[in-house]
Amino acid sequence: MSIEQKLSTLNEMQRKGVLKTEGPLLLLAGAGSGKTRVLTHRIAYLIEKGVSPWNILAITFTNKAAREMKERVAAITPEGSQVWVSTFHSTCVRILRREIDKIGRSSQFTIYDADDSERLIKDILKENNISEKMYPPKFIISTISSNKDKMIGPDEYFSLVEKDFRMRKVAEIYEIYQKRLEENNALDFDDLIFVTVKLFKERPDILDKYQERFRYIMVDEYQDTNGSQYELVRLLADKYKNICVVGDDDQSIYGWRGADIRNILNFKQDYENAVVYKLEQNYRSTQYILDAANAVIKNNRHDELKSLWTNTENGNKITVYRAVDDRSEAEYICSEIDRETMAGKEYKDFAILYRNNALSRVLEERLIKSGIPYRLFGGTRFYDRREIRDIMSYLKSIYNPRDDIALRRIINVPKRGIGDTTVGRIGEYALDKGISFYDALCRCESIDTISAAAVKKLRLFIDMMEELKEAAEEYPVSHFIEKVIEDTGYRQELELENTDISKGRLENIEELVNKAVEFENGDSENKSLAAFLEEVALVADVDAFTEGDDTVVLMTLHSAKGLEFDTVFIAGFEENIFPSYMSLTSGDPDALEEERRLCYVGITRAKRKLYLTSAVSRLQHGNFVSNEVSRFAKEIPSELVEMKQQGINTYKEERPSSPKFKNPSNNHKRPMNTYKMPAPTDYTPDFEVGDKVRHIKFGIGTVTDINPAGADYEVSVDFDNVGAKKLMAKLARLKRL
Repeated sequence: MSIEQKLSTLNEMQRKGVLKTEGPLLLLAGAGSGKTRVLTHRIAYLIEKGVSPWNILAITFTNKAAREMKERVAAITPEGSQVWVSTFHSTCVRILRREIDKIGRSSQFTIYDADDSERLIKDILKENNISEKMYPPKFIISTISSNKDKMIGPDEYFSLVEKDFRMRKVAEIYEIYQKRLEENNALDFDDLIFVTVKLFKERPDILDKYQERFRYIMVDEYQDTNGSQYELVRLLADKYKNICVVGDDDQSIYGWRGADIRNILNFKQDYENAVVYKLEQNYRSTQYILDAANAVIKNNRHDELKSLWTNTENGNKITVYRAVDDRSEAEYICSEIDRETMAGKEYKDFAILYRNNALSRVLEERLIKSGIPYRLFGGTRFYDRREIRDIMSYLKSIYNPRDDIALRRIINVPKRGIGDTTVGRIGEYALDKGISFYDALCRCESIDTISAAAVKKLRLFIDMMEELKEAAEEYPVSHFIEKVIEDTGYRQELELENTDISKGRLENIEELVNKAVEFENGDSENKSLAAFLEEVALVADVDAFTEGDDTVVLMTLHSAKGLEFDTVFIAGFEENIFPSYMSLTSGDPDALEEERRLCYVGITRAKRKLYLTSAVSRLQHGNFVSNEVSRFAKEIPSELVEMKQQGINTYKEERPSSPKFKNPSNNHKRPMNTYKMPAPTDYTPDFEVGDKVRHIKFGIGTVTDINPAGADYEVSVDFDNVGAKKLMAKLARLKRL
């Protein structure tokens, strides 16, 4: 088939994107609009016109995308395999291997991954007597990475923060870090682009060489580029301006890791006479799903608003489901999967998406109990996550000190100066004496190969563990877990890191506390630590999913970008979860707009059926809270939606009021969602607005608001010690004073 025949298979806007080969071109490609098809055909068309494959550069974000593009180009034209198709980082490595000696560096450099960088930072801190608690290595690495993304070196960064004592120290560490990288003949991951741009700016002759080489440049997922990637592309394209970027401003969801949406929004300002084509025909989803996505995303500010459409049928309406609690939400999702699989669907047709990983725990447990095979994409099972295994190892060590595996895991977590050499010597002593590791640990003064300084650190650890053993007999499990997190310094270390990763780990630990609260409120009479460990062990060890591909997929919304599924559930579709609490309280409209773009991405993952599920009551931070249905659900037109609630199919807002609850400021008419809430059961709180109440964890507070919420009441309380909290009255067991 000739290239002309192949072009006839494209729609009108796709063909325009292929045929426009000269000058700057922006392809605004909506979700599922066939952008990869356009890029591969464009490369083939350039070669057909006589452009040498040697002069074509195609940049992607993932090796998977690069491999796919190479294969598809090669399938269209025999010369396609000669085109330079690679990721940003791979492109820069190839250039640096050939040219880095021109700026005084060796081409035999090694590339440091994140662990290598962290070890180097730790060495620098140790050598310079800088506290890791004051300057957590991950925080420093995150700061350095962010600066390199913006093309800011150590000197410039120092001038930016010279009035901030703490950040001046970080700038000094940044400078030492870069010198040590050079001494070690190494580049970290961010350096690959940072140093390439530096090379081009310092050596115009080398830049000219690659401008001549790459006369035609194509960049995929342009909305995800950061500052250094933008500058690299700008420099390479500056001579001939034959640059085609493909992206979707509505799918820009990585601002938190440095992506700058302005790169795609300002393309027409950056390149004179730039042409913009919109790819709006969707080949993935039904029209109802696309209409829902269009309705949500139009609430963002737009320069180039797109409207996705398809030639296929309208399809199923979007199901917006409101459960009584998060466990019921998970049960509903599993029941729908069971119903559809019994009708002929495969498990791999389903994906459950969520805003943060902490939400997966309840879903996983319900899937296991339902016997539905599943797998976590881009992550590990909840109980296999590092932070959860750490805390569970503390609990197991306290309950059973002879569990050597658990004890060895946490003896230096968080860091307390007990090194591998010391641990090894304790192990040798235990083996020689035929005793447990913990017993040997308790006799550390008798081990002559361990220094006095090490003995002191070990004794502090032993004393802490003995105190925790005593507390385990007195505290409810949920409170005891929180005590472990506090007394061991685990929470403090994560808070000091203050990175996206550390915040995620704190959220997961809070979800473990939620699990313990559920355990305490369960039917079993045995509420001991031993019973809790047994229950968790059964859930964690009973793995219902198979190794094959036919499994339900669980993943975050960020991980789902670029994928598609027949049926998609977006769980936790609530205010303060999605959009996130941080985006709502930051005061930054860009943060909320990025959340809305993430919602657009989630909606457009579905091909045939979409569910948006939420819960009236949900465990968050160890307490029952009630979040409103996400504002994004309310942005979808009612004619596209089928609204359901546990036991109720379609309903309207009716807020019951009661003269018992006195709050003249709003008279209890604050809308929670567009649904009719079921009338409360015979449970009624024995307190009113203005009363003092006691909570088992938060202490004494004043009731400021009460609202009916399903079979319970949402109560706002201003606690004397911890401030305002929203709780479910019955589940929180509030007592009037």
